[in-house]
Amino acid sequence: MQLQKAKRTQARIRLCLQGPSGSGKTYSALLVSFGLCANWTRVAVIDTEHGSASLYNQLGEYNVLTLGEPFSPEKYIEALLLCQDAGMEVIVIDGISFEWEYLLDYHANLTGNSFTNWSKVTPRHNRFVQSILQSPCHVIATARTKQDYVLTDKNGKMVPEKVGLKTIQRDGMDYEFTLVFDLDMKNQAVASKDRTSLFQGKPEQKLSVETGKQILAWCQSAEAAESEPIIAILEDEAIQQQVSQCTSLNELTQIFHRCTNEQKKTLLNLFQQQKQFIIQSSLLTNQLLNQTLNQNGNNNPQPD
Repeated sequence: MQLQKAKRTQARIRLCLQGPSGSGKTYSALLVSFGLCANWTRVAVIDTEHGSASLYNQLGEYNVLTLGEPFSPEKYIEALLLCQDAGMEVIVIDGISFEWEYLLDYHANLTGNSFTNWSKVTPRHNRFVQSILQSPCHVIATARTKQDYVLTDKNGKMVPEKVGLKTIQRDGMDYEFTLVFDLDMKNQAVASKDRTSLFQGKPEQKLSVETGKQILAWCQSAEAAESEPIIAILEDEAIQQQVSQCTSLNELTQIFHRCTNEQKKTLLNLFQQQKQFIIQSSLLTNQLLNQTLNQNGNNNPQPD
């Protein structure tokens, strides 16, 4: 254990572009990608939108990997590994909403206790998240938002305008990214989360190749990092969300070890409460199982 001065090491960007359909997420992601590597042949798009990524091939000779249903986390992970092995510098996952929708549908079709069934879902999603965080490439993800219409005043007339609301992904997913841009129907982007401090509080803007260059300069402005696993430091709200959905002591312990020392002190009571809940749920499940086995044994006596 050693106390050291804070220093930032070189990193690959983890960027999320979220917005309603038609807000320009794919096109913006491609422009930023070229700004990050200046070589279209080193950009790969994992396309879940029925070939829409190829619509912008006039930009350059980037690569496209088309995913079809089912959009399981494992299929996304396989696609990421394929792109990495092919020597890509930037991987665009267009988009990640289908992954979470797949898992929600999978959970809904599981039999048994809905709460304990999350133990079959959460580890699969976590492996998907870790595949993004541990990638040696720059990763840009797009995510759809639920849509609604609001009336806006344009030249004295009230005109309906499409707006994006809640992101279609697991709650707290945005905490996994270094930078998150919210896009509107005018293709204007504003940073809703920004650990680079490049765009936070800045006016809305259209994302461009220059945006990618700015991000690349930030990534390269720190010291070279030693080769070691990338561990995401979650914010308190994201930890609380994950703890509340935790269904096993092993999973709870893993989340606890990912916390900072300050978070461990602040959220200790929450972890202890969830631990007791998991233990009690496990005891109840065992009791019900024993009752069922005893009933089956009484109804089906064995021959002497």
